[in-house]
Amino acid sequence: MLRKILSVGGWTLLSRLTGFIRDVVIAAVMGVGVVADAFVVASRIPNHFRAIFSEGAFNSAFLPTYAGVLEKEGAAPARSFASRISTLMLIVQVALLVLALVAMPAVVTLLAPGFSDEPQKFELAVTLTRITFPYLLFVTLVTILSAILNAHERFAAAAAAPVLLNVSIVAALAVAFLFPSAGHAAAWGVTAAGVLELVLVWVAARRLGVAPRLEAPRFDPAMRRFFKVLGPAVIGSAGVQLAMFADTIIASFLPTGAVASLYYADRIYQLPLGVIGIAAGTVLLPEMSRRIAAGDETGAHGAQNRAVGLTLALAAPFVVAFLTLPDLIMAALFQRGAFDAAAAARSGAVLAAYAVGLPAAVLIRSAVASFYARSDTVTPLVASLTAVAVNVALKIVLTGPLGVVGLALATAIGIWVNLGLLVVLAMRRHWMAPGGTLGRIAAAVGVASLLLAAFAWFAPVPLGAWVARLPAWRSEILLAILGAAGALIYGGTLLAGLKVLGVRLSRR
Repeated sequence: MLRKILSVGGWTLLSRLTGFIRDVVIAAVMGVGVVADAFVVASRIPNHFRAIFSEGAFNSAFLPTYAGVLEKEGAAPARSFASRISTLMLIVQVALLVLALVAMPAVVTLLAPGFSDEPQKFELAVTLTRITFPYLLFVTLVTILSAILNAHERFAAAAAAPVLLNVSIVAALAVAFLFPSAGHAAAWGVTAAGVLELVLVWVAARRLGVAPRLEAPRFDPAMRRFFKVLGPAVIGSAGVQLAMFADTIIASFLPTGAVASLYYADRIYQLPLGVIGIAAGTVLLPEMSRRIAAGDETGAHGAQNRAVGLTLALAAPFVVAFLTLPDLIMAALFQRGAFDAAAAARSGAVLAAYAVGLPAAVLIRSAVASFYARSDTVTPLVASLTAVAVNVALKIVLTGPLGVVGLALATAIGIWVNLGLLVVLAMRRHWMAPGGTLGRIAAAVGVASLLLAAFAWFAPVPLGAWVARLPAWRSEILLAILGAAGALIYGGTLLAGLKVLGVRLSRR
């Protein structure tokens, strides 16, 4: 499992690194002004719908069903099932695209109502979202093909696909002078990326012999099982996205720059979430689904415990860094061009608030696998909607005194509520069985994290005094030194702790 997680995580890390380069370029070119706010909304709207209808809901319904058909009936019925689902999703997405292009002013008004008071920003957001929305159609097909590849334990192409989004946007911004604005260039880059991602995963699926074909949908038991699971999953995914919609809606009423500040902080926050949490969940769900289909409950619990332990060990340093060094991180990574010191400080405060929920966020995918692997999407739905209710209520309460930071803090608290409910409900049904090894890993991670936090708290002052004498790149060099030293401290302490406690991280 470690090898698979590192494979997915490695590609996801490359995606996040190229995403960082993309965001540096966007920050330098757009800053946190009108164009940046409009582009962030234009890129978020299709991605919200993607998370609702494809990645979140679709994977939780499709992957266990496909794995079950493959395990019990063979490759040909599994491919037929995938073909029928793909054809149906293509029809739905084309209809949704036509509807959205016609009704885009209403969509932007609904999701960013504060823009209505600024006609220039509103019109730009409508135009850019019309350009980016076709990305949803392409990425839905990418999601289907990625799920098929993952079910066959082929993770690389699907994990590599998001890299193309970042490369495409940067390439488009490099020729931004050919477009009416940098926002227009970046928006076209998004849609072009959808085409490139689809080609990549389709070629990989075709080489493996599992690429779906156009096939008229017919509702056999597998299709009925899929839709029985899909309904609650869509509602659950919609609940999570509703909380994110609330961020965009409320931030649109805040001073210009609030939407962009959320965006830049979220991009850094997404690094460990994607590289670690999502990678672990991507590998864990098909493995648990196969083991449970074969009646191996003990093996499924063991796989889940390994995933949780690895996730905790890999995510803890990010939590410490985001809580202790948020301003330095944002300044070193983004403070150049149109992104000034004030923007870095505001985004840093948002990043620290997000970090409060990061431990729970990286574990959500591993926890929800207990239910999705058993085709239970109703329980995660209940947990998700409860957490969303808490989340949205706290956004309303906290935004007044804390501004944009209150939005991020409410998100963090909501994630903890979601994880807590999932763990409690899974334990009651004996669908989750944490063992002593997991407890020892958590203890070692806790000790290593405390030492890292002490270093990150006290070291910047003396190191900063030395770095201040340098002629340039002071923030970048200070962050690099702290990062390298912190990695040695955390890694050495963690490995020593695991050895003392007799824990060996399995590579199976």
